Amino acid sequence: MQTDRRCNVILHDTGALEADKQDALAQSRHLLDLVRSSLEDDKADDMVVIDLAEKSSIADFMVIASGRSQRQVGAMAEHLREKLKAAGVHGVAVEGKERSDWVLIDSGDVIVHLFRPEVREFYNLEKMWGVDLHPADGEAGATVGTA
Repeated sequence: MQTDRRCNVILHDTGALEADKQDALAQSRHLLDLVRSSLEDDKADDMVVIDLAEKSSIADFMVIASGRSQRQVGAMAEHLREKLKAAGVHGVAVEGKERSDWVLIDSGDVIVHLFRPEVREFYNLEKMWGVDLHPADGEAGATVGTA
């Protein structure tokens, strides 16, 4: 007796996939707005937003900002963590808060790097992503990509 084994092929509706992608990006932008607002309230310096949506699968956006001291960097990280939690964001990971030279906050679709200025200059993450560190026209921060 011979068994007929068939493979089922599932064809995805590309329109539905595109709509899902746009919904996810809208949620990421909402999260980005919350991050920006928190950092602006805490007087973060030289905030840069990098649009990663078409560059990497790790996140949709990366935010890089500086604080003037370890105390300010730590406070910005703690305030942001609290605001993300209050907004219902689950699984927020914070690394580096003990020393507060460089704090990484991973909220899923938005990754935030908070630095003291000399540490930021040393690691120069913006250069890795092809971003000019000095915003044009004396702006306080810059947005790279379509954020």
